[in-house]
Amino acid sequence: MRERQLLEKSISTIKALQSELDDHVGMIELGEEEGDNDIVAEAEKALEELHSDIGKRQVDALLSGETDRNNAFVEIHAGAGGTESQDWASMLLRMYTRWAEKNGYKVEVQSISDGEEAGIKGASILIRGDNAYGWLKTESGVHRLVRISPYDSQARRHTSFSSVWVYPEIDDNVDIDIQDKDIRIDTFRSSGAGGQHVNTTDSAVRITHMPTGIVVTSSEKSQHQNRANAMKALRARLYDLEMKKRMESIQEAHDSKSDIGWGHQIRSYVLQPYQLVKDLRTGVENTSPDSVLDGDLDRFMEASLIHQVTGGDSEVEDID
Repeated sequence: MRERQLLEKSISTIKALQSELDDHVGMIELGEEEGDNDIVAEAEKALEELHSDIGKRQVDALLSGETDRNNAFVEIHAGAGGTESQDWASMLLRMYTRWAEKNGYKVEVQSISDGEEAGIKGASILIRGDNAYGWLKTESGVHRLVRISPYDSQARRHTSFSSVWVYPEIDDNVDIDIQDKDIRIDTFRSSGAGGQHVNTTDSAVRITHMPTGIVVTSSEKSQHQNRANAMKALRARLYDLEMKKRMESIQEAHDSKSDIGWGHQIRSYVLQPYQLVKDLRTGVENTSPDSVLDGDLDRFMEASLIHQVTGGDSEVEDID
């Protein structure tokens, strides 16, 4: 039922967009026939806005991964290079904080380690909001900065590296599916307190989850309640097991991180001798590093999402 509603909504949206496109094209043709430049200009502006809207809808469709809608943990670590790299790490922390604030997300600082003279050695923040992880997940990697160092008395150009790693916050509302064929339910007589409270019926319940070997029991007076309690305990145990597997997977990815240095960067931020931020995966560029460092990251994120899905086969349009 839900799938049909989503399909009908998608079809309705496509038809509405097609109708709007036809209307704008028709207005341009009418304006050109009548020599009315104002009508043409207004219709062309509307087409640009429609193009932008379609692009956003396309990106939203890419945010369909299992954990894309989750909150995101962002870890930032300074590379080798002392104060210069630690200052760069603090600039990245500010950049992602500004991006989050501009997009209506909430930022919570989980931990921060100050640098020896300036900047930070590392920090971890939690960015809360819908699709936070989906947007940020392609930001994981090494980020390279080239600039005239404010900490160099001879004003020489320095290259610094810092790493950014993004993980999804694990959703507590995980649906644990327990198949009847995977469990064995046994009843047994529990030991009571003695006297009139001795349990004289086989009311206690033991459930064994055979694929994992997890065993849970409940021994209240009601067999029905014991079964419910044991199933609840089993779901909790299986949930905990699933979370541990996910965290182990995240840890494996963490342990396999490349060195923070040459040859491993995903994006370069050049402040001198010229002004340029370039993503080395997608080729997207921005000639205003200040705006990027102030949180203007959407174009880079959109291109990276498309690149991730297409495997780099699709050309990414870069519009300043």
